[in-house]
Amino acid sequence: MTTKPGLRYRLRRFGTPRQRPRYRGPSFNRLIPNLLTMIGLCSGLVAIRFALEDRFPQAAALIVVAAVIDGLDGRIARLLKGTSRFGAEFDSLSDFLCFGVAPGLILYLWTLHGAGPMGFIPCIMFAVCSALRLARFNAASIAEPGAVPVSKPAYAYNFFTGVPAPAGAGLALLPLFGSLAFGEWDWPGFAHVIRHPVFSAIMLFVVGGLMVSTLPSFSFKNFKVPAQMVLPLLLGTGAFIAFLVTEPWAALALGGLVYGGMLYFSTRSYQRLKREAEALREEVAAPSEV
Repeated sequence: MTTKPGLRYRLRRFGTPRQRPRYRGPSFNRLIPNLLTMIGLCSGLVAIRFALEDRFPQAAALIVVAAVIDGLDGRIARLLKGTSRFGAEFDSLSDFLCFGVAPGLILYLWTLHGAGPMGFIPCIMFAVCSALRLARFNAASIAEPGAVPVSKPAYAYNFFTGVPAPAGAGLALLPLFGSLAFGEWDWPGFAHVIRHPVFSAIMLFVVGGLMVSTLPSFSFKNFKVPAQMVLPLLLGTGAFIAFLVTEPWAALALGGLVYGGMLYFSTRSYQRLKREAEALREEVAAPSEV
């Protein structure tokens, strides 16, 4: 076997070329969703620290950042084919801290501490409801050994059972968003009313109940937009982004109110689809007329 002069010189000078080591483990692309979940978890932890330092605008902003990251990591994991059981459990634990523990603590340090020891009860109930909601979601996604998997109706895949944890955190923080918005508009009277401990306590109880309820809420995963609504949707999104940039707290409060109003329409849509599916099932099961 002949060797080229240049290669023979390099072998004589540097020895045998070293082979690159091969490592075992997942690719970096499959770690990106877990890294995003880690960033969201750190956002929730830093939000609690900012609340302890009475820096409530920064704390609320970090909860919003954690919610945005939570909406992205799952979709990126499916896009990169990096879904795993570890990632699902890690995401659930991160959601509990960011959207179950942090909002209640922020509201307690913001206003509920003024009600004394009783002011901590809504925070505990909200955290418990968030844990129950996440546990129910995890239990529904894991089939027990030997159990026959139960598939949901086709119309049910577009809905969550109860309000999801990130949306619940946004609804719970509506008093803080509204107070910050009215404070920037020099309306101290409205800001003072919204900051009353009773208002925040009621929000925590109501939103906690919505999270553990069986109320169907839009998931927007397979949501199809009619062709004639594409342009209005794009224009509305652009207008909301402009509003979010100029008046972020008012835009967040408005977004929470709009989502709360959409719960009525999601329930009505779910019931309509359920009636149509049951009617179609009865029509198929009925004996055909001769």
